[in-house]
Amino acid sequence: MTALLVAAVGTALLGVIGIVWGAAIYTLLTGAGDAAHVALYVAAVIVGPVAELSAVQGVTALQRSRLRAVAGTDIPTGSRSSERKPWPLGPWLQSCIWRQIGFHLLSIGIGAAAGVVAVCWLAPALAITYLIVGAPAAAAAAVICASAIIMLLAAPWLALQVARADEKLGRALLGPSRSEELALRLESLTRSRAAIVAATDTERRRIERDLHDGAQQRLVSLAMNLGVARERFGEVPQPVKQVIAEAHEEALLALSEVREFIRGLHPAVLNDRGLNAALSGLAARAPLPVGVKVDVPQPASPSVEAVAYFIVSEAITNVAKHAHATKAEVTVARHGDLLRIAIVDNGVGGATVGADGDHHGGTGLRGLTQRAASVDGTLTVDSPPGGPTIITAELPCES
Repeated sequence: MTALLVAAVGTALLGVIGIVWGAAIYTLLTGAGDAAHVALYVAAVIVGPVAELSAVQGVTALQRSRLRAVAGTDIPTGSRSSERKPWPLGPWLQSCIWRQIGFHLLSIGIGAAAGVVAVCWLAPALAITYLIVGAPAAAAAAVICASAIIMLLAAPWLALQVARADEKLGRALLGPSRSEELALRLESLTRSRAAIVAATDTERRRIERDLHDGAQQRLVSLAMNLGVARERFGEVPQPVKQVIAEAHEEALLALSEVREFIRGLHPAVLNDRGLNAALSGLAARAPLPVGVKVDVPQPASPSVEAVAYFIVSEAITNVAKHAHATKAEVTVARHGDLLRIAIVDNGVGGATVGADGDHHGGTGLRGLTQRAASVDGTLTVDSPPGGPTIITAELPCES
């Protein structure tokens, strides 16, 4: 019955606006009279689609509220891409508006079916009233009573069928289409992936900070104490001196490994001084000459800068291990919303991204591609035999 009520309101509202709009067009085509009337009808023609669109959206919101309150059916609003189209004609080019209009027209039939269900529920009362007022013959009265009982028994089943039809139509026409559902799911997955990347980067920073302030400092203290002991206790037996020296060297080695591990998790200089300084430090530690040129007037998001750093780091490692190169060049520049990274070496070339992600025994180029893809970026490799090898990555700055 609420469907019948909302359908009546929607039909009246949409119908009146449509009739006024059609009458204005008809009047303009058949002669509107003086200039004042022409202006009035032109205004009606222009305002009509805007008012009709607002009415369709308003009745749609009312129908969704009705289904949620009466049937417990929550229908999502779907994609809001229509709002980004040129307004006011843009939304009329969206299929969702026409599906909503189709539901409003079909809801008249749903409302009529609901009226039939109501008659079935009221059949006994109507039959008793007719028997009292009309005083029909015994045979007719028996038929009326039997029909009323049948209608009453059929009323719950009919009500269920009408409710199911109403819900199915609502989900099919008021909810998102298949393409809109896929777009919403893709948008949700994109947001989830961005959140996961950001959370992973935050966790890396936390682990790096904890190791830097905790384990690394303890190893520094241990190495210093062993160094002092190594210098001060020169007269102890040789086996003791050897044990102290070995412990000192192991502590220094452990400290070096922890520092490399921390740098691999997330370089502190990237947070403190930015991408330029982080890449410069990376080049300074490289086993071959590496030139770095960074032109980033505005920094990208922290997760994108971290991905850029690790792409350059792993690419330089691959060059040093497999390319037989004598030098490399790293260029990082921001072009609009894209961070473009190019790593060029003068090695032997022939690098490919294989099925297993390896090249010449395991350069991990597929890992670089996956790092770029984690922030919706792309990575390409141009490496003809004989070189040079050019690795190019493009990362969206705000991923």
